Amino acid sequence: MSGNKPFAVLALLVLLGYLASSSLYTVSEVEQVIITQFGKPVGEPVTEAGLNLKLPFIQDVNAIDKRILEWDGNPSDMPTKDKLYISVDLFARWRITDPLQYFLRLRDERSAQSRLDDILGSETRNAVAKHELIEIIRTTKGRVPLRDALLTAAQREMDIGTLVPIQKGRELVEKEIFSAAAEKVRVFGIELLDIRFKRINYNESVRPKIYDRMISERRQIAERFLSEGNGEAARIRGNRERDLNKIQSEAYRQVEEIRGLADAKAAEIYAGAYNQSPEAVALYEFTRTMQAYPSIIGQNTTLVLSSDGDLFKYLNGIAPDQSRGGQ
Repeated sequence: MSGNKPFAVLALLVLLGYLASSSLYTVSEVEQVIITQFGKPVGEPVTEAGLNLKLPFIQDVNAIDKRILEWDGNPSDMPTKDKLYISVDLFARWRITDPLQYFLRLRDERSAQSRLDDILGSETRNAVAKHELIEIIRTTKGRVPLRDALLTAAQREMDIGTLVPIQKGRELVEKEIFSAAAEKVRVFGIELLDIRFKRINYNESVRPKIYDRMISERRQIAERFLSEGNGEAARIRGNRERDLNKIQSEAYRQVEEIRGLADAKAAEIYAGAYNQSPEAVALYEFTRTMQAYPSIIGQNTTLVLSSDGDLFKYLNGIAPDQSRGGQ
């Protein structure tokens, strides 16, 4: 018997160690614990970190995360108020604030994620169906767009570059979804912290039609700009022709004035030079008449002149050319 005592002591120590390990449990800083006895919760939830005791064998430790958790929904197609199908991708942040209620209603995070899928998906569908697409895409209704500094005053008056007015915007729609969903998840011991649209896209079936409409709208704007540009170009060309004609007319007038003044000045100089004596006057008349002959008489010109005329008097005294037979 004395030889079996060490083994008995060792077995007793092992049993005591096992009982101690089954009676002690630790709670970390990122979790809270529900103690269950035969599957039913007993006592209050343990929310403080540290070492704690429980009944061995008949009580179990159920750890529940108390950190901020993530919910990331799958993209879902849903119609807007203006009958456009869009694909909405949503995400949210939540945490467990009532671990006992959470454990009784959901048990684990997988069930919680499934319940959030149902609640958030339903509330998102309801909110999207109550608003037009522009309300969901635009962030806030007070946004002022940047406008091109090259726009003219007339183009600014035509509201080129302005945004379509909205009543709420995506931010308020997100708040509506958050308010409705937060009330429904609170009964599960869950606090909904935030909810946001991650991505909004057109449904594949309507995307080509939307793109065609966008192209058509941009084409109309381009044609309007092109028409305005052509009109402005025609106006500029008309102004150019008018200014050119005005400049040419003004230049011609100035040329004629200068030419008239020059002729008057030349006549004055000639008069001053040839009026000094009767002989000078006679010389002036003779030279001017001789200068006029080449412009009047050509190679095949026939003149009928009076013998008393001023133009003929200088020809009257010229003897005929005898070498040509008196012609």
